[in-house]
Amino acid sequence: MTFPTVLPAPASRPVAVPARRRSLPRAARAVVVLLVALVAGTLAAAPTTAAPRLAAASPADQDVTWTVRTASNDRGADRTSFAYTLNPGRTTTDGLVVANHGKTALELAVYAADGYTTDAGQFDLLVAGQKSVGVGAWVAAGKKSLTVAPGKTVTVPFTVAVPENATPGDYAGGIVTSLRQEDEAEGINVDRRLGVRLTLHVGGKIAPAFAVEDVRVQHETTADPLGRGDATVTYTLHNTGNTIVSAQQAVSLAGPFGRFAADVPAPEGSPDLLPGESWPVSVTVPDVVGSGRLTAHVTATPVVTDASGSTSSLAPVEGSAHGWAVPWVLLAVVVVVAAAVVLAVRGLRRARSRRRENEDARVEEAVAQALRAQRPQASEAAEDAALAEPGVPGSSPTSAALTRQSRAAESRS
Repeated sequence: MTFPTVLPAPASRPVAVPARRRSLPRAARAVVVLLVALVAGTLAAAPTTAAPRLAAASPADQDVTWTVRTASNDRGADRTSFAYTLNPGRTTTDGLVVANHGKTALELAVYAADGYTTDAGQFDLLVAGQKSVGVGAWVAAGKKSLTVAPGKTVTVPFTVAVPENATPGDYAGGIVTSLRQEDEAEGINVDRRLGVRLTLHVGGKIAPAFAVEDVRVQHETTADPLGRGDATVTYTLHNTGNTIVSAQQAVSLAGPFGRFAADVPAPEGSPDLLPGESWPVSVTVPDVVGSGRLTAHVTATPVVTDASGSTSSLAPVEGSAHGWAVPWVLLAVVVVVAAAVVLAVRGLRRARSRRRENEDARVEEAVAQALRAQRPQASEAAEDAALAEPGVPGSSPTSAALTRQSRAAESRS
């Protein structure tokens, strides 16, 4: 479950911050409402915008209000957060000041927890009972619980001890005070938390790294003749290094050969990502022409902030993906027209074939008739030649002529 970060209220005007509920085991049938109000301040590697030093919280009945702040010592009297740079195996001590502005005594639990970036891009802390492996495991509060009388303050000392085998890089967490109460009207347990952010830079080799992963592009099918519709480019920013990093992003989207380039809205900058964290990004691009194959290109420029507050940009990292934007209406029209053309061509070819066949048949018939007409004449000529041949008994031109007259008479009869 994620828990929203709530900006702290000024010390001069404590503000009641709404709580969220956290589910307890079913047997308890209770939901815990969690309130996290962390003092935002300068990070060792990536500071956020400065916020008021004190944070206040109060339950629904407005009878209990308390604030937390950093202790005044040689590190400063007006710090907005805890920030340390330690080498592996080293330790340091500090203090958390808790002030009760209410009219009744407060029984508060105190513990440290690892931090993380929520889905909303805010910094939050693990709840009590969730295992910490960084700051939450290396910070030991001098008191696990304390009682703060009305109008009084109590300083809770704590120690930061970095293990010998700690990986160099940036870590983030916080020191938390927690008030648990029962809400009989709602039938739930209410857990209100108030803490101060703690950032830790462990000395050693710094290796900032960043990646753009899982780039995808999808186009929405529409009835527009040109296939115009919204396209969505999604990708994941992944902090693969050991420092806290944010990133500036740029996205481009175009059709084949870079044509039909879309006007892509500029994505917002990413939140500060702790080492190993990922941040999903989705960019909607309106009115993308259905030009066929789309190419989405993502460029992310990582930004690292050092302990002094100065920023430096790393080499840009890129990612790309392809998708399809098909103008289905236009494609259907093209298919219908193409089919009509094909059918028309086939019809013309068939008509030409029939005409050719008819012409061939006519020619063959004419040739046959000519041959039939020539055959009797050839036979008569042969017989005349035979009758008129010298030396043949009964052959003479006169007999040949008589023979032809006789055949003609027979044919007329």
